[in-house]
Amino acid sequence: MAAVAPARRRKRRSVPIGRMLLLGFFLVFVLWPLYWMFNTSIKPSDDYLTVPPVWFPAEPTLVHYKAALFAYRGLDGLINSLIISLSATVLSALLGTLMAYSLARYNTGGQHLSFWVLSQRFLPPIGIVLPVFLIYRGVGLYDTHIGLIIAYTVFTLPVSVWMMFAYFRGMPKSMEEAALVDGCTRWEAFWRVAVPLAAPGIVAAAVFAFIACWTEFFFALILTSRTAFTLPTVFRSFIGFQGAQYGEAAALAIVSLVPSIALGVLAQRHLVRGLTLGAVRG
Repeated sequence: MAAVAPARRRKRRSVPIGRMLLLGFFLVFVLWPLYWMFNTSIKPSDDYLTVPPVWFPAEPTLVHYKAALFAYRGLDGLINSLIISLSATVLSALLGTLMAYSLARYNTGGQHLSFWVLSQRFLPPIGIVLPVFLIYRGVGLYDTHIGLIIAYTVFTLPVSVWMMFAYFRGMPKSMEEAALVDGCTRWEAFWRVAVPLAAPGIVAAAVFAFIACWTEFFFALILTSRTAFTLPTVFRSFIGFQGAQYGEAAALAIVSLVPSIALGVLAQRHLVRGLTLGAVRG
């Protein structure tokens, strides 16, 4: 028995060490590409392909940021992406909340409509991009902010509806019924009771919608040209017949990460709660 006790102690001590090693490996796996991307964005061009590699430049430079934002119109793409992504996110969250509440509380369309809404995401984008392009050219929405906002709202709406449907379905009806007894209309009960209670789920759906809009490339490439182009489409300018502009691409990638990281940090508390409650109860 005396020999068994030290073995158990060693086993208990080894578990945290194994977890720490696994966590450390995961952090290196995630953070190392980010560091190398940042390192490339401040390197002089002569240090890109040197052997051994330059782990940190002796003379950091911001020339790649200036070129990416101004010479390659990265700043215009950043502004367009913010306008389009924020607008589409607000519309997707608003319409998704209304539709999900109707599905959860009134069983609108029967029990299969909610899955049909989600199934719209199963359709490959390449299958509908040509009809959408022709329609946009015919009605004057090609290369406009409004056109891309409409497209992104339609594409992100199914996921927003599905997430909010699971969240509303897991919420008790008693508080809304109490508001109705107190004299509120159904609309007032929705805005004053259901929406505040569902705020974490709405934030979670909005974050997913924003990230989907912010990183979308295919439709932005087909439906825009020189006016409403978004940030992801600027990256194609860095690859040409004479080589690739690694520094400019890395610099613009660093800039593109800032809004997503800032949104994740600001919405972290609501995001975690919204995902866990919606997933468990849905």
